[in-house]
Amino acid sequence: MQNFKVPVSPSLSARQRILLTAHDLFYREGIRATGIDRVIAESAVAKVTFYRHFPSKNDLIREFLEYRHERWMNWFSDALQRHGGDIEALVPSLSEWFKHEDFRGCAFINSVGELGGTLPEVVEITQRHKQEMTDVIAGLLPPSRWRKRDAQDLALLVDGAIIRAQIEQNADVALTSLSRLLKALSNSLHRG
Repeated sequence: MQNFKVPVSPSLSARQRILLTAHDLFYREGIRATGIDRVIAESAVAKVTFYRHFPSKNDLIREFLEYRHERWMNWFSDALQRHGGDIEALVPSLSEWFKHEDFRGCAFINSVGELGGTLPEVVEITQRHKQEMTDVIAGLLPPSRWRKRDAQDLALLVDGAIIRAQIEQNADVALTSLSRLLKALSNSLHRG
């Protein structure tokens, strides 16, 4: 499992230190719960340096989500290929993530829950993220005229498993349900 937490080193640029620090804090503790002063202190930058790179917290939130999207999608695509490159790869791939000590659910779903009504860009970035996740899932399916719809159904199952693993704090419960549902669905997936 790729660790989404990247060590913050003094050798990194101020912008990178701010972004990595915010990434870890926003994901672990929540966006609203994490104040700018804490990000500044933990990234070891001056307040003026912070605001030079991120004029507002909203700018940092958008950058956090873009960064998270890139890292998560790279991991997801890689994990699916390592586990066979078909829909059966979903469960072992998600297992890597769900069982990681840093797992706190989907950063995008969490962000929409926190800010979706006040920062429309969060919803837009999340929609793009979920569409790209669905597109990757579609690539696991055999070509058919129903591929897009089948991928949307599978993406819904993945999101449900993510939420269940987060709420129950037990990856096995979510993974067992996902596995059972995938087996049932695979019999009805449209082929050809």
